[in-house]
Amino acid sequence: MGTRIRLCGRLEVELDERRVERRLPGRQGPLVFALLVLNRDRPVARDELIGALWPGAPPADPDEALSAVLSKVRQAVGRETLTGRRELTVTLPADAEVDFEQALAASERAPAAVATGDFAAAWEAGSAVLEITGRGFLVGLDAPWVEDRRRELEELRLRALEAVAAAGVELGGLRLPGAERAARELIHAAPLREAGHRLLMEALAARGEVAEALAAYERLRVLLRDELGTAPGEGVRALHERLLTGEPGAASAAPTASR
Repeated sequence: MGTRIRLCGRLEVELDERRVERRLPGRQGPLVFALLVLNRDRPVARDELIGALWPGAPPADPDEALSAVLSKVRQAVGRETLTGRRELTVTLPADAEVDFEQALAASERAPAAVATGDFAAAWEAGSAVLEITGRGFLVGLDAPWVEDRRRELEELRLRALEAVAAAGVELGGLRLPGAERAARELIHAAPLREAGHRLLMEALAARGEVAEALAAYERLRVLLRDELGTAPGEGVRALHERLLTGEPGAASAAPTASR
């Protein structure tokens, strides 16, 4: 396998086919290594690492404490992997697999593929994002910067659900149940995000469930009225009107920009 680092789920570190995550010291070792991997495109200053490891109550001598952590991390991953003194850098092979980076790349491909009409590619890329983000981020570890990344990962997941639902509606057939599931999951995670409701309406209509699609619109209308005192946006209202009149193409995908 070579070099593979899993930041989503529980931390896994495989360097040159050696599993080393259990050799990372205590709580600080996994956190500092994960942070350096996420920022491996730049050197990271010691002060930044100290703030990330001890955000509230740093030890009496934080620089010495960090040096002790870094020494043990170097022993675990190798001096060729963790370099620098005042500024630290993780260097990985060109073919290293880092799942968080893979999710970021796929999350850019998915909506771009929807926009160009390559729905098979959008489905594949969006599904890859969902597989990675569904594991969570650094499970079992907590720090303010970890929470920030978890929020970022959740936004990637929402965008991927949107892309998968839109692609599934366009692909039709066996993809329609997956499109409906993705839309429902998007609604559950972000109920005020109109895209999920619109995509659910499109998926249901494509399956011939027009009454259910109209009911989905009504749920959105009531939700926005009660929560925000507003009405659905123009795109959703237009889809609703097409469904009411039975206009052909009522279930065709609308632009996937989120409200």
